Amino acid sequence: MILQTNIPLKKEIYNPITYNSNVCLLGSCFSTHIGQKLAYYKLKTLQNPFGILFQPKAIENLILKAINQGTYTEEDIFYANERWHCFDAHSELSHPDKNVLLNNLNTAMAEMYTFLLEASHIIITLGTAWVYRHIETDTIVANCHKVPQKQFLKEILPVDEVAASVENCVALLRSINPKITILFTVSPVRHVKDGFIENQQSKAHLLAGIHQTVSNRHQIHYFPSYEIMMDELRDYRFYTQDMIHPNSIAIDYIWEKFTHTWVSQESEKTMEAIEKIQKGLAHKPFNPESEQHQKFIANLQVKIEKLQQDFPHIQF
Repeated sequence: MILQTNIPLKKEIYNPITYNSNVCLLGSCFSTHIGQKLAYYKLKTLQNPFGILFQPKAIENLILKAINQGTYTEEDIFYANERWHCFDAHSELSHPDKNVLLNNLNTAMAEMYTFLLEASHIIITLGTAWVYRHIETDTIVANCHKVPQKQFLKEILPVDEVAASVENCVALLRSINPKITILFTVSPVRHVKDGFIENQQSKAHLLAGIHQTVSNRHQIHYFPSYEIMMDELRDYRFYTQDMIHPNSIAIDYIWEKFTHTWVSQESEKTMEAIEKIQKGLAHKPFNPESEQHQKFIANLQVKIEKLQQDFPHIQF
């Protein structure tokens, strides 16, 4: 008896992620989850340097500014609720000191440009097609930073605008890094604050827009994280208490699907070795000074040094 539908996935054989890869991750909070997993297993990553970004225009704007090596000035930030903010970045970058904010923004921008030049893969996770347009400047913002709602117009990006934004991201990335492998995905997190029907409409626009550009022949791929959540994990036991966000079991499940599809077989073996080391480092002994524990630490150090002979960039 089959009690679950399974989405067929094929192992990527031409450009898989390996321990020599440089992986950039941009987008919604789900990209952060995947990025944290990659970082745990010591793959080389750059994760959301401007914080979580939910919609295509925000990601396109960030890539454009990074490639143009843009910089931020006082004209690009504003003061509200006792902190300085930038409409291009998530609130996690906001700061009480405007100079600190500007320095952080420009440092992140420079770091992103440098990383993109050598990136082997970029994973872009789109969360919503709903956007907020700042009335005074007539620009779509990445984050409203709790500025009063009356200062914005709420709009949904039509499918053709989503597709155009996705195509622009691809063209921009290829302009400085022709060999980069681009992987799109749609966040499984439902944006129910927009409304249940509106959320479905939004996801449909994202999916339709992305698939106008996806072409495996041109190294532009799609990973079905949204579909795995909706079709394979079709049960509220896979959600957190808010019944909106995937819980740790769901994230681990989708991560396993991702690794089996996108990480090379040889690198999967390395990941297993790293996981054993990570668990060893997290172990809390009853008696840290015991001879048994000292042998355990020494053995762990031997494993680390052996791993670093093959991958000198890995640090614990």
